[in-house]
Amino acid sequence: MKQIFKSAVAASLIFSAAAGASAQNRSAYFTDNYTYRFMLNPAFANEKGFLSMPALGQLNMATQGNVGIDNFLYVVNGKTTTFMNPDVSASEFLGGLKDRNRLGFNTKVGVLAVGFNAFRGYNTVSVNINGDLAFSMPKSVFSLLKQGVENRTYDISDFDAHASAYVEVALNHSRQITSQLRVGAAVKFLVGAGNIDINMKKAHLALGENDWDVLTNAEIQANLDGLRYQTEYSKETGRDYVSGMDMDHMGVGGYGLAFDLGATYELNDDWRFSLAFNDLGFISWKNNVVASTQGDRTFRLSDYTLDPADMEGSFDDMEDRLYTLYQLDNLGDKGSRTRAIAATMNVGAEYVFPLYRPLTFGLLNTTRIAGDFTWTDFRLSAQVRPVKCLSAAVNYGIGTFGSSFGWVLNLSTTGFNLYFGMDHTLGTLTKQGIPLNPNSQVSVGINFPFSR
Repeated sequence: MKQIFKSAVAASLIFSAAAGASAQNRSAYFTDNYTYRFMLNPAFANEKGFLSMPALGQLNMATQGNVGIDNFLYVVNGKTTTFMNPDVSASEFLGGLKDRNRLGFNTKVGVLAVGFNAFRGYNTVSVNINGDLAFSMPKSVFSLLKQGVENRTYDISDFDAHASAYVEVALNHSRQITSQLRVGAAVKFLVGAGNIDINMKKAHLALGENDWDVLTNAEIQANLDGLRYQTEYSKETGRDYVSGMDMDHMGVGGYGLAFDLGATYELNDDWRFSLAFNDLGFISWKNNVVASTQGDRTFRLSDYTLDPADMEGSFDDMEDRLYTLYQLDNLGDKGSRTRAIAATMNVGAEYVFPLYRPLTFGLLNTTRIAGDFTWTDFRLSAQVRPVKCLSAAVNYGIGTFGSSFGWVLNLSTTGFNLYFGMDHTLGTLTKQGIPLNPNSQVSVGINFPFSR
């Protein structure tokens, strides 16, 4: 469903085309002079105040998933081609996929931020751009596209996608409660740009002598100011169905509110513990344009096949047939809709090495709470600050999307701070610079510390 997914991508990247995608740089969670620790846990405080370089204070780019581009691109006779090439066997292609194939990325790009000591604590004011895009597809979708009539039945259930984009204005305050306990909180005012939820709950296909008998249940809820669905008439089913999306203008899609809550506790000189819940909030979208089968729907389609010999035609045909497969009704604007944003929990424990105290070891668990797109990650790290102006960390993570190696370098001198790091170190890239591994992350930022 090319137009639908294009709109979903546009929603999540409306303001972040220069940045790509990412969550916060978890590799720097225990790095005490990393400027943006307060975004990982609002109880963290910087040693100095700071002012970010506009639009360059923090740039983050990342993806997470259990399938990558290398699962869909192949080299045949010295040329790069797709999985639809007839010289790529179905067993080779499908053998590399999971039963549930997931790919997602999320964005946090700093537009402007300032931090300062006042009100008996440390304070930050920041303006950030956030975006999420995630897909979850069963293997049966690709089996249908690759094998066609080789199989007589297909069960395509839980084919989901989500995209959202919003701007936040965040006010963060952190203060020391006792000699051991420090707490922090942030309030975030949210301005929504767009949101799309695609839930293809089921599609059962049974091949008869000349036709496919189809049972579907699906719904799309799109919250984009100026969006409308395109429709076409199906001679086979005798009804209009949604065949794409159009945007005649862009505007504010909704408003919301969110909170970050965090605490740190120093058990003694060697052990520190921390806990944070970030982005606990919602956006109320002012319009909800719905396309739906309105429950289970049965109908019959003829000639549901793809031509693997014609690559361009096959993908065009794929789009058209996915539209006709689900037969969604255009229900129009159903009014306002309130939706929670994706939240994150960080739980950390840090140990100071007694023989060389600038060296510490940390264990961090990050869980992103996003419904069907929830994931978790455990990360064991070592960080060192041999001199006051320089710190570095390395870490190894394992979680929902496999294992990864991360690192960060942080340079902070009088009036200047530069950091660069990766939670998932980049592997092999395509000629277009796209990582073949679905898990990759890069963070970089320039900021200007000051004494207060």
